[in-house]
Amino acid sequence: MRINDVLANPRITEKALAKAKGTVYAFEVDMRSTKDQIEAAVVAMFKVKVDSIKTLVKKGKMKRVGKRMKPKKRGDIKIAYVTVKTGKIDVFPES
Repeated sequence: MRINDVLANPRITEKALAKAKGTVYAFEVDMRSTKDQIEAAVVAMFKVKVDSIKTLVKKGKMKRVGKRMKPKKRGDIKIAYVTVKTGKIDVFPES
C-alpha cells in the first residue's frame, strides 16, 4: 500500500484536539492499513519519531435517507492514535 493511501485525513474533534496538546495525534486511516504501515507513513510525511500507535474501528451508523427514508449503513472508519516520541505535528489549527 502506498504511503499516500494510508493516512486519509487528521481527525479534528474535541477529544483529538485535547490530546494533541500533548503528544497524541488522531488520524483516519485506510481500513486495510497495519500499524507498521501507519508508522511508516507518519515518519515519512511529518519527519517525527513514533512512540506507539493505537487503532480502533468505529462502526458505521444506520441513517435514513431518500424520499422514502430507507435505512442505509454508513461506512466503517478506522482511527489511529499516534503517540509521538520526538518532534511535533502541525496538523491541527492553533486557537
